[in-house]
Amino acid sequence: MTDVAVFRATAAGVAAAVAARDAGASVALAEPTTHIGGMVSGGLSWTDVGDERALGGFARRFYDAATYFPEPHVAESILRGMLDGVDVVDDLPEAAVYVDASYEGDLLAGRGIPFAVGRESRSLYGERWAGTQPAYRPSKHNFDAVLSPFDDEGSLLPHVQEATPDDLGEGDGALMAFQFRVCLTERDPIPFEEPDGYDPAEFTLLDRYRAARPEAPLMGLVRDLLPNGKCDVNSIGPFSLNVLDGSNRGYLDGDREAVRAHHLEYTKRFLFHVAPAGWGLCADEFEDTGGWPHQLYVREGRRMLGDYVLTEHDLVESRPHRDVVALGSYNIDIREVARTWRLLPEYTPTPAVFNEGYLSVPVPPYPVPYRCLTPRREDATDLLAPVALSASHVAFSSLRMEPTWMMLGHAAGAAAAQAARRGVAVQDVDVPLLQQSLREQGQVLAL
Repeated sequence: MTDVAVFRATAAGVAAAVAARDAGASVALAEPTTHIGGMVSGGLSWTDVGDERALGGFARRFYDAATYFPEPHVAESILRGMLDGVDVVDDLPEAAVYVDASYEGDLLAGRGIPFAVGRESRSLYGERWAGTQPAYRPSKHNFDAVLSPFDDEGSLLPHVQEATPDDLGEGDGALMAFQFRVCLTERDPIPFEEPDGYDPAEFTLLDRYRAARPEAPLMGLVRDLLPNGKCDVNSIGPFSLNVLDGSNRGYLDGDREAVRAHHLEYTKRFLFHVAPAGWGLCADEFEDTGGWPHQLYVREGRRMLGDYVLTEHDLVESRPHRDVVALGSYNIDIREVARTWRLLPEYTPTPAVFNEGYLSVPVPPYPVPYRCLTPRREDATDLLAPVALSASHVAFSSLRMEPTWMMLGHAAGAAAAQAARRGVAVQDVDVPLLQQSLREQGQVLAL
């Protein structure tokens, strides 16, 4: 039996494994795929950091080594190089303490630990920004032109869902959109080929938007955004790489490969339709998958209901916590959930397409308490969850940034090693001792 078993080699999982190893524990990192790093090596290169003063510990070491915003294959190489002395295995072995570093929260769910999924209502935690949002909120990710959701026969266009009541602030369990973040280049690119099933009519709404707003950026292509002439392409604008048909609702408990394939095929069709001439895939990225990313961008999965649920109030008010183990600092950043439509009465009445769910609210740097990583004692005493941590949907939308997850993974690995070494429950870790060790390793616990 090993001291610490880490489930999934996301960047947070690598951080946890490295921290546990550095604390003297025997460590196994369980990763069933051939890749290390999750989204950090899977297309999310230009990552959101927030307040750089909060960046410390393992995350600071990684980004210093990468000189910030590395190419995907470089990020994976750096993370692999940090794993000396850690056994990387296919299956989860028996251990004294486990760390669930998966995006989905699969290990904690398999253990029967309570969790939440998707948006809660405003009333649950008294959060202003919780629940369903007004579909008509102006933003850079919404349509700023009145576009009909119907074709000439009166049927809904592809990628538009039926209109739903405005039940603002209600919980619906919906997830932020998933996507693939692609790495593109103009330097000797792999050109896009017409994919199977491509029909330009699928993108009628996109073409209507382009006609109405010909100057609007659609892909966020920036030359040399990354080293060697590459660009990490995120979801930019109201019609983007985000898939807004609700298919991600079937991901956690359904056919994940089918959901993944659905998103990838959409990505291929979208890029073939809209990518400007001269741009294409990078020949030296994702070589085993033909230049397409290996990691689906699962912006959120399960969230543990643990010892303490971090909420909007902790972020906005920067509430102090004695058991702080890392700082978060990025905006409350809830991405679009659905593309729908509504009647605009002022246009007598005119149907118009809108994206629902997007929200961006600045917050100050805030402490993340250790109790957010631990289950309730009656649920488990040997597991920590730095990714699917205990937080409301609103709070999670800030916590979900990869640098923050790395710092929480660092804290979880150090705590797991201490619990295994002392033979105590994760809830009984000596937190002041944990904080001291984290500070000595560069973790920022206060500004």
